[in-house]
Amino acid sequence: MKEKDIYILGIETSCDETAAAVVKNGREVLSNIISSQIDIHEKFGGVVPEIASRNHVEAISHVVEKALVEAKMELKDIDAIACTYGPGLVGALLVGVSYAKALSYAAKKPLIAVNHIEGHIAANYISHPELEPPFLCAVISGGHTHLVHVKSYDKFTILGKTRDDAIGEAFDKVARVIGLGYPGGPKIDKLAKQGTANIELPKTYFDNLDFSFSGIKTAVINLHHKNPEVNHADLAASFEKAVTEVLVQNTKKAAKQFDINVIALAGGVSANSYIREEFEKLGQEEKYKIYYPQPVLCTDNAAMIACSGYYEYMNGKTAGLTLNAIPNLKIAYENEEK
Repeated sequence: MKEKDIYILGIETSCDETAAAVVKNGREVLSNIISSQIDIHEKFGGVVPEIASRNHVEAISHVVEKALVEAKMELKDIDAIACTYGPGLVGALLVGVSYAKALSYAAKKPLIAVNHIEGHIAANYISHPELEPPFLCAVISGGHTHLVHVKSYDKFTILGKTRDDAIGEAFDKVARVIGLGYPGGPKIDKLAKQGTANIELPKTYFDNLDFSFSGIKTAVINLHHKNPEVNHADLAASFEKAVTEVLVQNTKKAAKQFDINVIALAGGVSANSYIREEFEKLGQEEKYKIYYPQPVLCTDNAAMIACSGYYEYMNGKTAGLTLNAIPNLKIAYENEEK
């Protein structure tokens, strides 16, 4: 006898995307609606939290309704409602959490609290239905750079993380310095293809698996300040190569240390074409299986939240109406694995 299908409505408002999605059985996306605020924040050179919050308030009802319509479902057909409750911008998070709580109460549906970082990891399950834990995941985004040992669908250990700038933050700051604007990641990726990585930049390694990108970023800023006429495409290519080398080396070190041969990428920076190419090379050289989500699932989206929420739901983990936003939320079971 076939088990009942489970439908999760996911809601994501951690930063500047208002998103809602319906996912079936944790892997099949029936709808994935994203209302982006990039054009709004671009003129400010980055996300303005207050503006992001106001735009979430304006967009969320429409986005959720559109997600249900596209999935050909009504709220009564949904089994549970999952929302991001951290980490992220507190005002932005509160919009999604409050809306999800109201829906949960009105529709008498279970509420599921989802960690945004765990959501990014879960995006790989949608793009690669065959992928199952355990595996090693490099979570690389504007706010995070984590090496995570994914032990099961709801158990994670952080093996290493950045001590200063997140990798995406470094991308954005370098892009701003060389006049590319916001968002920096995709623009550096595009410009770097026109250049040659012929500028040596300092790279920092530690005895453990932690990262540091501030030295590379500062070197680029200082070089550009001393010589504004430096070839921007070469500078972008050199920066991209340096940060990727650190990322790949630490990931390789973690894989060998913990005897893991399955590696996934997650987060907005995992859409970077050069980073993907270098990880593919690593996979070929070391016989690792390499996974990364399709581009639309790398950036913030609600399908990944619904996917992560599905596994929380199946493990009996639901939240009450006292759920609050936690802007500095840590990943589950955060500790250094010995």
